[in-house]
Amino acid sequence: MSEPVERSEATSDATALDSLLRHRYGESRTQEKQAADLPVSDFIESLLGHRSVRAYSDRALPDDILHTIIAAAQSASSSSNLQAWSVVAVQDSARKERLAAYAGNQKHVSSAPLLLVFIADLYRLRSVSVAAGTKGDALDYLESFLVAVIDAALAAQNAVVALESLGLGSCYIGAMRNKPEDVARELALPAEAFAVFGLTIGYPAAEVKTDIKPRLPQDVIVHLEQYQQASPESLARYDTSIHAFQRLQHMPEQDWTELASRRLRGPESLSGRDRLVSALQALGFGLK
Repeated sequence: MSEPVERSEATSDATALDSLLRHRYGESRTQEKQAADLPVSDFIESLLGHRSVRAYSDRALPDDILHTIIAAAQSASSSSNLQAWSVVAVQDSARKERLAAYAGNQKHVSSAPLLLVFIADLYRLRSVSVAAGTKGDALDYLESFLVAVIDAALAAQNAVVALESLGLGSCYIGAMRNKPEDVARELALPAEAFAVFGLTIGYPAAEVKTDIKPRLPQDVIVHLEQYQQASPESLARYDTSIHAFQRLQHMPEQDWTELASRRLRGPESLSGRDRLVSALQALGFGLK
């Protein structure tokens, strides 16, 4: 959840933007010239202030919050308007506990007031196709699975932006993919439905300060005309920013490059997701 950058009427948009960018990129921010006339809307301010929230207060969620968040999610773009995603809203404490166990025993999965599990859903499209007498053979191909995953991701990010605008916080739970069959069974998913990730939602706990985690410098991410390899200097600057963030959060200091390479060292580092292809096939996906 973002914390607004305080500014008086006399403060220019360029100054406000500079402050937001310093928070987002930390010490690795490159000093490219910023456009002085670029307006800094509340929307941009909220996006640049995003952070993952893993500690939640006891404050109850508004009664109509799910309806509002899902309406925002459904307003995201969808490939060919296939809307190849679904979401399972979980509030039952026992079910959240079981899902937390499947997701690496992450405490915030069970403690969050609301857990949304976003589903790549080809089952609904298969049913529509069969009813129309066309069978839907194209659903057996990897492209259709990618469409469903992308649709789910776009919808979820819309939901995050909406809930943060209402003062709520959230955290993506990729570990829902650790044990896909167990999650599918817990949520009673049909064939050709797959839990892409979870999203914990609640009001942030006031006593837990969550700082903005710096992102890679733009000169690492943005490529003009053709792809260019990131310079060691840019990555070193980012390591410096990550160290500063880790100090603020009282975390052990480690280079991002070291953390990333360790996370990808081999199949044993994927927390069970190294068998994802076989799991998806067991869940009914063709993946041709």
